[in-house]
Amino acid sequence: TSHVCILIVMLLMMALAIAGNRAIKHAKEIPGGFQNVIELMVEMLDNMVNGTMGKVAAPKFVNYISTIFIFILMSNISGLFGLRPPTADYGTTLALGLITFFLIHITQFKNLPIRQIWTDMCSPLPPWLPIWFPINVISEIAVPISLSLRLFANVLSGTVMMALYYGMLPIFVKIGIPSALHVYFDLFSGVIQAYVFCMLTMTFVANKRNVEG
Repeated sequence: TSHVCILIVMLLMMALAIAGNRAIKHAKEIPGGFQNVIELMVEMLDNMVNGTMGKVAAPKFVNYISTIFIFILMSNISGLFGLRPPTADYGTTLALGLITFFLIHITQFKNLPIRQIWTDMCSPLPPWLPIWFPINVISEIAVPISLSLRLFANVLSGTVMMALYYGMLPIFVKIGIPSALHVYFDLFSGVIQAYVFCMLTMTFVANKRNVEG
């Protein structure tokens, strides 16, 4: 089920990308409805990345952050259309966490000398006394686990709550109460979780860059 839902989300993202590309290629000076939506999305994502990572780093990471934000958001709100959110499967969120984990440390090795990395891993003690090194290694390994578990648990809890509601209170389904619950569990919570995941990713990457601006 998760694989099918991921495929559907990916196809929708590809369709949105192609339609957005065509809209921008034939952009009008006074934008219409769909062009307005695309420009607003791009501007909001650019501002989010610029505000967190700075103008120097943002251009290098805005494509990745924008992609995972849209993927997580579309996955989270797919419950509105009768699908099981792919992010309610830990395999999906763990993969996202591992991608972010490797991005963090690739960025670290590209921007910092080995000596500074070793010093940071031995902190707060001097590098010649690496007592804290194992603890810092564990804290680094915990990053993808915490990222993936936070997203997975929040989405899964909403999915379970809605399943319980539909199963135990079928009478209230007929009078429209589930719509309000879907707005909270799928839409509101889905947007928040996508934003939190991306903000944490940007914060971790920016910290490892150790470069201002």
